[in-house]
Amino acid sequence: MALILHIETATKNCSVALAKDGIILDSIDEYSEQYSHAERLHVFIEQLFENSIYTLQDLDAIAVGKGPGSYTGLRIGVSSAKGLCFGLKIPLISIDTLTILANSQKTTEFDYLIPMIDARRMEVYTAIFNPDLSFQKEIHALIVEENSFERYTDKKILCFGNGASKCKEIIHDKNFTYLDHCHPSAKDMVNLSFDKFQKKEFEDVAYFEPFYLKDFVALKSKKSLF
Repeated sequence: MALILHIETATKNCSVALAKDGIILDSIDEYSEQYSHAERLHVFIEQLFENSIYTLQDLDAIAVGKGPGSYTGLRIGVSSAKGLCFGLKIPLISIDTLTILANSQKTTEFDYLIPMIDARRMEVYTAIFNPDLSFQKEIHALIVEENSFERYTDKKILCFGNGASKCKEIIHDKNFTYLDHCHPSAKDMVNLSFDKFQKKEFEDVAYFEPFYLKDFVALKSKKSLF
């Protein structure tokens, strides 16, 4: 048996899910423009177990979305996951956020799946997936331009996620279908984490860090401090 707690905080969606043997038992998602993950994440975890016959001590592993995404959101999710793994002496599983997002839209109607997570300005974190979730192009940061995907436009493409609107603004190809309002969720990690658990693909809890993809840049306030 594998009872796994899932945590996904890479975007403005704060999400947790509890699953047993790859079957979801319960999940909580809350989208907030204020990035309230620090206040809400542990509350959501407590709520999961309040409504369950299981306790934290019954867990066999923690799975966390490792990024790319929001620096602050990833730091909160990963540090919480690592803390629980240390305290409970259970393994840590990580799944990249774009694969989680792609897993939410698995379909045979399209030749390629292109999830996009919003970065700064016209930049997104993205990858190109085949329908079976194998990579056609690995995870990378991209400044969206009119010709960004021209080598793929003879195929039917589903472009989705909170960065898809940037692509939608400038790429008006008939083979592109856009879904703007979808976010990575812990409930879409369940089958992926169970597969990794069975294969014993665990992280080194002491040294594991989020997959930021780019260095964090602190924005300075334009207001005078004096």
